[in-house]
Amino acid sequence: MERAQPFSSDLHAAYALQRDAFRADPYPPWELRADRLRRLQTLLGEAEPRICEAIASDFGQRAHAETQALELVPSLSALRHALRHGRAWMRARRASPGLWFRPAGARVLPQPLGVVGIIAPWNYPLYLAVGPLASALVAGNRAMLKLSEYAPAFASLFGELVRERFDPDELAVFAGGAEQAAAFSSLPLDHLLFTGSTAVGRRVMSAASARLVPVTLELGGKSPAVLAPGCDLRLAARRIVYGKLVNAGQTCVAPDHVHVPRAQLRAFADACVDAAREMYPQGLLSADYCSIIDTRHYVRLASMLEQAREAGVPVVPLFEGEQAQDARHRLAPALLLDPPARLQAMQEEIFGPLLPLLGYESTDEVIARINEQPRPLALYWFDDDDRRIERMLRTTHSGGVTLNDTLMHVAQDELPFGGVGPSGMGHYHGRWGFDTFSKLKPVLAQRRLAGTALVRPPYGKTFARLIAVMKRWA
Repeated sequence: MERAQPFSSDLHAAYALQRDAFRADPYPPWELRADRLRRLQTLLGEAEPRICEAIASDFGQRAHAETQALELVPSLSALRHALRHGRAWMRARRASPGLWFRPAGARVLPQPLGVVGIIAPWNYPLYLAVGPLASALVAGNRAMLKLSEYAPAFASLFGELVRERFDPDELAVFAGGAEQAAAFSSLPLDHLLFTGSTAVGRRVMSAASARLVPVTLELGGKSPAVLAPGCDLRLAARRIVYGKLVNAGQTCVAPDHVHVPRAQLRAFADACVDAAREMYPQGLLSADYCSIIDTRHYVRLASMLEQAREAGVPVVPLFEGEQAQDARHRLAPALLLDPPARLQAMQEEIFGPLLPLLGYESTDEVIARINEQPRPLALYWFDDDDRRIERMLRTTHSGGVTLNDTLMHVAQDELPFGGVGPSGMGHYHGRWGFDTFSKLKPVLAQRRLAGTALVRPPYGKTFARLIAVMKRWA
C-alpha cells in the first residue's frame, strides 16, 4: 500500500517542523483558524465522490449514501459549527475573584496547546479524523493525524488531499500499522486523542504517559439498549435494528445487546426481523448493506455465532436465506435469544451485526445488570415514563444516552462526546472539543491597593482579627 506519508525520521521531522512553527506563532488569530477550517471544508466538498469510493473499496462494500449520511454530513456539521462559534470560544472568559482578593480582576484565557496528535480508526475513517481535527484547528493548534492501516485507500487519498491544501507545519497525515502507531503515540505531543478499542487504548495511554502527554481516549464497550415495559416494540425495533446494522454494526456506539421484558422477547424478535427486511429487502445482496472490514473480523464474528449455536442458543436470522461464503465478507445479521453470560458474544464487544436479546423481569434488575458491567460508551433506553427515565439516568453511568433512539447523541455538536471508565476518558465535539485542545489559562490581575497586604508578616493583633473574620466567611 502507498502510505499517506512515510514514518521513522519523517515522523519526527514533521513533529519538529510543527513544534517550531507553533513557537513562532503561538496564538494564531481567528482569521487563520477559520481559513484552515474552510480549507478542510472545501476539501470534503470537492473530493466527496473520491472519498466515498475509497471507503467503499476499503470495506469491500459500503454504500456511498451511508458514507455521506454517517461521515460526510457530520464532518461538515462539525466544521460549520466551529466556524460559527469559534471566534466567541476564543474570547477570554470572565471570572470573579474571591472576596478577600478584591479589587483584583480574574479571567480565563483559552490558549492553543501546540502540536496535537489524532489517531483515527478504520470504521468511520473520515468522521473520526475530521471531527477531532475541527476541534484541534479551531483551538489554534497544529495537528498530526495517524490513519488506520485497515483503510489504506482512504488513508492514501486523504493524505494526498491534505498535502494539496495544507502546509506540513499546519497539518500532517500518516498511515501505517501497529509499529507506526506506537511511534506516533510516543511523540512528545501537547495532547493525543485516540479512537479505537479499549485494549489498544491502554497501550496508547501507556506510551503517552512516558512523556506525560495528556490523552483523550474514545473507546467502546458493550453498549446496552433497554426496552422498558409498555414501550412501542415496533418503533424500538426499527431504531435498534438501524443502529445495529448500519455499517454492519462496526460502530463504537452501536447497541451491543438489548434487555427486553421476558414476556415480549419473541414479539420483539419478530419486530426486528420485519424491520431488517424492510430496510434491506435483498438481504446480503442489498447494495446498502456494508461488508465486514476484513477476513479477520469476519472470521471472529462467524466464530462467535457458531459458538452460540453450539451452546444451544436460539438464533434468529434477520435476513432470508442462508449465510454463504462471500468474497466481500458480508455477514448475515442475527439475533441471539438469551445467550448465557459465558459466551464470547456476552464477554466481548461484538462490533458486528449480531444482537443478543436478554429477557428481564423488572427494570431494577436491568439497572443492576448494567451497573455490574464495565461502564459503556452509550446507553439506549426506550420508555415514556419520565420518573423511570430520571431514575435510570441518575443510577447508571455511560458515556452518553439516547432516549427512544440509538446513535443520535453522537451527532450533536452542542453535546460533549466521550466515554467513562473503560469506555474512554475526556470529551470533544463543539465547545468541549475546543476546551480539550486548549489550555484554559487562569489569570488574576492584582491592583496597586490590595487587601492581601493585611495578611503578610509580621503577624499581630490586626492579622488575628482579620483571620477570625475570614474563617467565619470562608
